[in-house]
Amino acid sequence: MHRSAPRLTRILACAAVPVMLVVAGCSSDSDGKKDADTSASASPDATKSEPSVEAAKFAALPDPCSSVESKTVKSLVPSAKSKNGTRSKSSDASVRGGCSWNGLDDKGVKGSQYRWLDVSFTRFASDQTLGSGAARAGDELSKQVKKTEATDGAKNVATETVSGIGDQATKITYDQSKTGEDFRFATIVARTGNVVVVVNYNGAGYAGSKTPTAESVLKGATMAAEDAVAAVADANKSAAESPKATDKATDKSSDESSKKPSKKPRSSAKSKSSD
Repeated sequence: MHRSAPRLTRILACAAVPVMLVVAGCSSDSDGKKDADTSASASPDATKSEPSVEAAKFAALPDPCSSVESKTVKSLVPSAKSKNGTRSKSSDASVRGGCSWNGLDDKGVKGSQYRWLDVSFTRFASDQTLGSGAARAGDELSKQVKKTEATDGAKNVATETVSGIGDQATKITYDQSKTGEDFRFATIVARTGNVVVVVNYNGAGYAGSKTPTAESVLKGATMAAEDAVAAVADANKSAAESPKATDKATDKSSDESSKKPSKKPRSSAKSKSSD
C-alpha cells in the first residue's frame, strides 16, 4: 500500500499532460477561428462604396446675350443703348454668365420711360461630397430668393412660386424709390436641371410719365425668363451634337487618308464622265 502511492501519483501527473495540451489546442483553434471571422466580417465593410450622386443634366450654358430673343428685348427695352446687350465678366463662361440691357425711351413733352433687363446663369456640377447638381441648384434658388427679398429700400415685397418655367421657379415683386422716381421691379428665379436662371426687370416713368404697372413689369420678366430657360436646353442640345459632328469629321478624315491610293482612279473616272 505504501509503495503504490508514488506510482499512482506519477500516473495522474502523466494523464494530466494530454488534457492541458488539448485545452491549449482548443484555445488556439478558437482564437484562429475568431480572427478569421473578424477578417471575413471586416472585408465587406472595407469594399463597401458610397452611393453615387445623380449626374448633372446640363454641361453647358447659353451665350447670355443671346439667351433672350431679340424680339423680346425689343419689346421690353425698346430704346436699349445696346441691342446686343452688355456682357458681365466671368472667369468661366461654362459655369457663370450674365447680360443686361437698359435704355430711356424719350417721348418728349409726354415724358420718358426707363427700362432695365438683366439675366444671369449659374451652373452646378454633381459632386460626391457636395451633392447632385440639381440639389445644389435648388439651394442656390432659395438663396437668390432671400437675397432679392432683402433688397435695400424694397417696399411692398411679394413672393410666390410659379409654374411653367423650368423645374421650379419663384417670382418676387417690389417697389423702390431712387433718383427721385418710383420704380417697379420683378425678379424671376428659376431652376432648370442643375442651372439657376435669374431675370430682373424694372422700369420707371420720368418727367411726368406714369410708373409702369406691376402687372406689365411681371409679364415682361416672365417672358424673358421663359426665353432664358429654353436657351439652356438649346445650348446643351447643340453641345451634345457637336462631338458627333467632330467624330464624323474625324472619321471622314481617316477614311480619306486610308483611301489616298484610290484618289487618282476617282479623278480619272470623273474625267471620263466629263468627257
